[in-house]
Amino acid sequence: MNCAIVIPARMASTRFPGKPLADLCGKPMIQWVYEAAKSAEISDRVIIAAPDEEIISTARAFGAEAIFTRLDHPSGTDRLAEVAEILDVDFLVNVQGDEPLIDPATIRICAQPLLASPDVQMASAYCHCGDEDIDNPAVVKVVTDLVGNALYFSRHAIPYARNPRLAPVKKHVGIYAYRRKVLLNFSKWEPTQLERTESLEQLRFLEHGTPIRMSLVEENRMAVDTPEQAEEVRKLLAASGS
Repeated sequence: MNCAIVIPARMASTRFPGKPLADLCGKPMIQWVYEAAKSAEISDRVIIAAPDEEIISTARAFGAEAIFTRLDHPSGTDRLAEVAEILDVDFLVNVQGDEPLIDPATIRICAQPLLASPDVQMASAYCHCGDEDIDNPAVVKVVTDLVGNALYFSRHAIPYARNPRLAPVKKHVGIYAYRRKVLLNFSKWEPTQLERTESLEQLRFLEHGTPIRMSLVEENRMAVDTPEQAEEVRKLLAASGS
């Protein structure tokens, strides 16, 4: 079974324009993500997908495979679906371009259900949600069934604690693995009601009946949405000697 890891990225960002190329201790952010994806060792193909010449030329300069995509994609998943149209692979792993601290083990764990069973069509990951994040709408939560498939994703604290909680709240980690056909289907579906209400595109898969197998990973590392968070990452990288 063959797969590709795809890192969608774009220069346009409301809070942090040019984010993928932000310098982090001598390397652009996108290079840190690329090197982590290569270290996962689940595929020889790690592809950066972007609509911007600056990202493509930078990626190729440090040796990455890079593919131009359309500028008008509303989400990273749509950008990934465009790449899926031209790849001859069984499945793809979507690694976000703004997670320079991502653990390669997280990538391997997310992909494992698809490697283990042809019946799994899509997979993602979660970690335990700290008390400080339970009521934070910027932190997405997930509830799962008894075999580990996602039942629902929400920006609210789910399940609602009418009675004492019997298990930790699950914090969704934004990494995905998809069968190629699932991604191609996604690109044909209109945004759905729950997706638009929560502003969570993964709900489109659930509303169309695509199960998402969830795997537990270690606490997810800091993603970068603002220049201030980039500075925090620089400090962490410098402290670790990376």
